[in-house]
Amino acid sequence: MSFLCRGEIVVSSRSLMFVVTLVLPLSALAEAPNLTPGEWEFVTSTTVEGDFSIPDETMTTRECLTQETIDEANAGFIQEEEGCEVLEQNASRDSMSYRMACAGEGGEATVTGNMRYMEYRTEGTMRVETTTPMGDMIMNTEIEGRRVGSC
Repeated sequence: MSFLCRGEIVVSSRSLMFVVTLVLPLSALAEAPNLTPGEWEFVTSTTVEGDFSIPDETMTTRECLTQETIDEANAGFIQEEEGCEVLEQNASRDSMSYRMACAGEGGEATVTGNMRYMEYRTEGTMRVETTTPMGDMIMNTEIEGRRVGSC
């Protein structure tokens, strides 16, 4: 995870995709999440607080979640982003929460998040508190997912 690019702090779609990819891999500790297989739409909305101006960003993605995909989410190991360590995680059929510490080029971050699984929809938040030579930054992301139909 890189926090600096040519002296500027960057919040990119890669950062937002990281949020979406956390939805299933971090639930690897418990039974399968309470999600119905099908085509899912995920909307992530991110705001940034800090000493510098970064515009809000909203991204929508779609993904086909098969029963196998949902079941395998709990069969594998937690996938950590390079430079990050999972400090705490709790998962059940209906929810999951986690806390991670990350170190990147020129900065450190603490990541906390949670998701709720409600069969045909999911919602959650992720908060990234970053310290860099350019200053402190807090990135808040809200995640909403809903089943939109069959794959």
